[in-house]
Parts: sequence; structure tokens; C-alpha cells
Amino acid sequence: MASLPLRRRRLPPNLAGATRRGGGDAVLVDELAHPTFVSRGLGARRETETPVVALVHHLRCDEGGPEAPLARALERRFLSRVDAAICTSSATARSVREVASVPAAPVSSTADAAGPTRGSADLPTVVAPPTDDQFDPSIAPEDIDDRATSDPFRVVSLGSLVPRKRPLALVDALAGLDREWTATFVGPHPDDRYAERVRRRCRRRGVAERVTLTGPLPTAEVDAVLRAGHVLALPSTHEGFGIAYLEGMGFGLPAVATSSGGATDLVTHGETGFLVPREGVGAVSAALSALASDRTRLARMGRAALGRYRAHPPWSETVDQVRAFLADVIDGTGGRTAA
Repeated sequence: MASLPLRRRRLPPNLAGATRRGGGDAVLVDELAHPTFVSRGLGARRETETPVVALVHHLRCDEGGPEAPLARALERRFLSRVDAAICTSSATARSVREVASVPAAPVSSTADAAGPTRGSADLPTVVAPPTDDQFDPSIAPEDIDDRATSDPFRVVSLGSLVPRKRPLALVDALAGLDREWTATFVGPHPDDRYAERVRRRCRRRGVAERVTLTGPLPTAEVDAVLRAGHVLALPSTHEGFGIAYLEGMGFGLPAVATSSGGATDLVTHGETGFLVPREGVGAVSAALSALASDRTRLARMGRAALGRYRAHPPWSETVDQVRAFLADVIDGTGGRTAA
């Protein structure tokens, strides 16, 4: 298998040459580079029939918003030109198959010259969930029980401070709680203006003294925040997988997660956390209130979250599954090249 150097955010113009130089049997393309892949390098692949497999984190079109239709068109064209896909969650795999099932319309004569699309046959996929390799929680169920009785109620949000993660909705939900609470938002601030908007919302809702925006932290400090928390809240519009939910579960934190996307593979509603709609604030506030007001339930769900974390497949199992899938694609028993 040839793995192309995607950190340059562009692909070599001759994919066949790349596979020949590397002696590979397949080309694995990161879906993040799909705009370049759509417009370059496809003709050579059609000459050699070297299978091309996409690694799909999540589709941009699933995030919604005004750019979704354009994203869907580009992603459809990308998926129509690959032979199989490795996906991070079952939700992402379903979306990939649905988008790939509609034939892509021509974008330009240049794109058409690169070779025909694969048509509308079902795209073979495999779910290869990532795992938490950043932390080593070493937390016992008894620790979760003891922590559940402590005050104030502590909410952790883990992820970049961007609109898709819906920090404004979380601030509004927190402002409606009738219990003592604090919240810590851990993660990079890629847009200073948006970060200031979140701070203004905190001030306007009268909760600025209870909300901390830490920015990025070293692993040891994130560990300490998660270890002290009661719940991991990230009501995003969409997460392709949602590694933050899994990381929180490793510390026995139930997750308040979006029902759109990969969280549905991790969170069992009412057992290991709560699945909330991708819009609105009421369900987020209700989920937080249910845990803050019933510490016995908080402890029970924290134990269940830890159990879910421990049952998650390790990297070795995921790698074995991907290896078997790629072998099927390469030998023609799987993937579109078998059609």
C-alpha cells in the first residue's frame, strides 16, 4: 500500500508513478485532501487499476450550513472516484455510502479527462474507530462514586472553540442551571474574534466567573481537568467520530453529545450519556440538569461510561480489521475494482 505525503495538502500528479515507486498495491488517500484528488492524478490510476481507498474522518456536507451543498458536490465527485472507504464511525460510513450512491455530474472537461467515474454501485466501506491513546486514566468505579457527591457540579467541554462545537449553546444551557456549577472549555482558539464572542456571551448571561476558557493545554493538565469533572459536554452540530466523548468516558464522565454523527456509536442515551439534537438549547440544559440534580444517577452513568470506554476496541483490533479489508480490495473480492 502506498501512503502519499498529504501534509503538503496536495497530491502528486501521477498516482500510478507514486505507487510504482513505492511498490504499493493500493493508494490510501486522506479525505481531507479530496479537492486536489478530484482534479488531479486520476487518469494514471485508471491505466494501472491500482485501487484507491479513501480514509474518511467525516464528510463536510454533514456539518450543514450554507457551504454544505458545495461540499456535498465535491465529496460526491471524490467518492465516485475511489474504490472503497475506511470510515471512523458507522454514521460516517452510512453517509459515505449515501453520498457515493448518486452518480457525480461532470465539473469540467479537465475532470472528465482524468477518467470516468465509477458509477452508482454501492461503495464498500469498513468502520475503523480510533481509540484514546493520549491518556491513561487509571480511574476506579469507586473514584467515580466519590467524585459524584462533590460540589460544585463541574462541566468539561473538550475541543476547538469553533461554531461547529456549539460553545454558545452550551453557555446558554449552563446559564439555565439552578445548581452551583463551573465549566472548563479546553481546546485551541483558532479564531480570536469567535473566542471573544463566547466571552461576551458569558458576560451577558452573567456566568463569566464560572466559565474558564483555557485554550490548548498539555496532556497532563487536560488529564487533571477531566479527572476532576463530572460530565463531558460537547453538543456539536456534527462529529464524524467524536474522540473527545471517548476520552471523557475514560475518566468516567457521561457525555452530552449530538445525535448527529459518530457519537451514536459511543453514547447510549440515558445510560452512558445523553444524545441531544444538533440545534437548540433545551435538551442540553435538561441533560445537564438531570445529572447535576441526581448524583446517584450521575455516578451510575459515570460507571457505565467507564465500562463503555474499556470495551472500546484497541488500535491493534482496528488495524487488523483495516488490513483484512484492504486485502479484500486489493485481491478483487471487495471494492469497486471487483465490479
